[in-house]
Amino acid sequence: MSEVFNVLLVGVGGQGIVLSSDILAEAAALSGLDVKKSEIHGMSRRGGPVFSHVRFGTRVHSPVIPNGAVDVILAMEPMELLRWASWARPGAAACYLDAPILPVGVDGYPEGLDDELGRLFPRLVRIRLAEIRRSVPLKVRNTALLGAASVFLPLAGESFAAAISALAPRGSAQANQEAFDTGRARAEAQLKESTNVE
Repeated sequence: MSEVFNVLLVGVGGQGIVLSSDILAEAAALSGLDVKKSEIHGMSRRGGPVFSHVRFGTRVHSPVIPNGAVDVILAMEPMELLRWASWARPGAAACYLDAPILPVGVDGYPEGLDDELGRLFPRLVRIRLAEIRRSVPLKVRNTALLGAASVFLPLAGESFAAAISALAPRGSAQANQEAFDTGRARAEAQLKESTNVE
């Protein structure tokens, strides 16, 4: 890999963005790549926005992704994906969990949000909470989304497995790996289905 690959992970406090970014950075490092990571999570305890930049390649000089240069956005919440869409480069991919976390006083998101996200990201994976609620526990949904996003990442599954084993909280490595595999399988099926439709 000669160019720098840029991944932006976004969500709100308590959704596991920091752990997902740690696993991604470790997987890239285990693949022999130079990695830089930057994150903001000062508001995490109050449910505020949390985001992390992960950059990897042969040589990475800065941990911060330039605006308009993101290759893949992973969003734990649909409105966060829309909020950060302008950071994506043309043709970027995105993956999101359709589990809205509404601010106080807001009854729902505007109609057509999913259609707008599809317009902004031609390569888009939507993980439906209703479809994974029973098989993927709440605490590992971040890892399921990372698995889904991995279909767009130039890293081997073995690197992710080793990173999950090393970084998952004690006693949760198997659950995190199963969630990752579930997310990846759903993403692969969704992309195959959209290709057949086209």
